[in-house]
Amino acid sequence: MIVGGLGLLELPGAERGRTIVVMSFEEIFKAYDIRGTVPDQLDEDAARRIGAAFARFAGTDRIAVGRDCRDSSPGLAAALIEGITAQGVHVDDLGMITTDMVYYASGSLDQPGAMITASHNPKGYNGIKLCLAGAAPVGVDSGLVDIQELAGQDLEPAPEPGTVIERNVLAGYVDHLLSIVDVDKINELRVIADGGNGVAGIAVPSVYERIPARLTGLYLEPDGEFPNHHPDPLRPENLVDLEATMRAQSCDLGVAFDGDADRAFFIDDELNPLPGSTVTGIVAAWFLRNNPGEKIVHNLICSKAVPETVTAAGGEPVRTRVGHSYIKQVMKETGAIFGGEHSGHYYFRDNYRADSGILAMLVLLQVLSEDGRPLSVLRREYEPYAQSGEINFDVTDKEAAIEAIAGAFAGETDRLDGLTVDLGDRWLNVRPSNTEPVLRLNVEAPAADDVAAIVAEVRSILTPPQAGLLPAGLLEIMQCPSCAGTLVEVEQPPSLLCQDCGLRYPVEDGIPVMLIDQAESTT
Repeated sequence: MIVGGLGLLELPGAERGRTIVVMSFEEIFKAYDIRGTVPDQLDEDAARRIGAAFARFAGTDRIAVGRDCRDSSPGLAAALIEGITAQGVHVDDLGMITTDMVYYASGSLDQPGAMITASHNPKGYNGIKLCLAGAAPVGVDSGLVDIQELAGQDLEPAPEPGTVIERNVLAGYVDHLLSIVDVDKINELRVIADGGNGVAGIAVPSVYERIPARLTGLYLEPDGEFPNHHPDPLRPENLVDLEATMRAQSCDLGVAFDGDADRAFFIDDELNPLPGSTVTGIVAAWFLRNNPGEKIVHNLICSKAVPETVTAAGGEPVRTRVGHSYIKQVMKETGAIFGGEHSGHYYFRDNYRADSGILAMLVLLQVLSEDGRPLSVLRREYEPYAQSGEINFDVTDKEAAIEAIAGAFAGETDRLDGLTVDLGDRWLNVRPSNTEPVLRLNVEAPAADDVAAIVAEVRSILTPPQAGLLPAGLLEIMQCPSCAGTLVEVEQPPSLLCQDCGLRYPVEDGIPVMLIDQAESTT
């Protein structure tokens, strides 16, 4: 039995009488990675145990380890390395780098990799992303459960510990990215890139030294305090400074990276952000012009415009679940040349099927250079539909809520990831969060009004109207301001009536106005 995350296990038979410590890591092991607050959920002891578990699981003689710029990352990386080397496995210490640089090291060196990062989360968080040799994904269906189980045990150290060497992969990484695009076809486009004080600044300037495009950097200095804004470009408030800089300087493209730079978000020359589906469609069409007949992977939240674009360009669309480990696995199985997600993850076969925000930026620069039109014009042919974006609903019973929605809409359904209902020229998907009591809704339709109608109907199912004028439990703790008497609800006019003195207090838009001078006497 596990109590408070720590338990004692008595061994049977000849080992009877000896106990070993068993720890639980359920809070921090997620669907695709390991993540939690530091140090209460993830501390150096946990990192040490996870390092040992990963070394044991990977069954290799060498692992590459990188880290982001968070204040807790050096200590967690050192502990992770201690755990790995204790199992007799050698470590290539990559230092402070981007997550896709770890993927590059894993692919080019053909060895597993680990990255200490919490990506876009606030500074109080940290985590660990893992991959096997060749940048193969490690997720809940591909090893994380086994690693969690091993991390909870006291693993015996190897007779001889592994060694640690420092390895700088930046030059090789830049060479690798530039081998995937044609630098000679990139024009002198003007780009403003916001690193959010994450680790994008480790690599972005080195890339621009090698291409004709001109870079204006914003917050490219790594700083684990994230002093200017959170490194989460999905939130509009974190794009304010980038948009202001673009407004002040005429430019062709704005780029915002998340904290570990595996994702990139793009803003066009008219200061309008591009949805991930739009970028996926643009890049997919570019790949298919040069590689007709190839497969393109997209997750089921992407716009219908993505598979329609792929088909029209002579390619084969492949639909998959949300999540990088699923995308990478399907790309491996199908041989797909490119994959995209609505969330700003873009995957490239020539990049070991791994995601890279910086490579996505380079491809988009080549697309713009070859096409000649501003991005604000180019994008229009890839955006024929209106979308809701992802809307979260707090629910206590996710399964029951999904079934309620399934019963409310008459359309073709599938359960690949949550519930998707195809209503002909419009569709909706609701899927449960892996970590929160939340359902995530995405809707697409021909027009914004159509989207709003579907969202409103789902909202009415998931947030039914209250039975009374006030939220449950509120009336029981209220009393009359005049005499401290008991209050009861009155439907018409909406009000609260004191049963003792007879004063009636109006309720306006669900808010009781508890002012004596605005109360009406009924006696």
